[in-house]
Amino acid sequence: MALMITDECINCDVCEPECPNEAIYQGDEIYEIDPNLCTECVGHYDTPQCVDVCPVDCIPANPDRVESQEELQAKYEALMAAK
Repeated sequence: MALMITDECINCDVCEPECPNEAIYQGDEIYEIDPNLCTECVGHYDTPQCVDVCPVDCIPANPDRVESQEELQAKYEALMAAK
C-alpha cells in the first residue's frame, strides 16, 4: 500500500529528497505523498526510505491504498518504463 504523511509532520525536509520515485512534495501545510507514485520503495530499497529518516514517525501506511508486494512491484516497473 502507498504511504501517507500525517499532520504530525514538522516539515523538516528530510523525506522529500529520499524518495526515489519523487512521490513526496510540499503540500499547503505539510509534506504529502502522491499514492500513484509511492511504491514504498519496492524496486529501489528494502524499506521505505522516508519512514527510515522521519524524526517524528508520521508516515504510516495509507489505509485507503492497500496494495500487495506484487502490485507495488508492478507500479515500480511501470514508473521506470515511463522514465
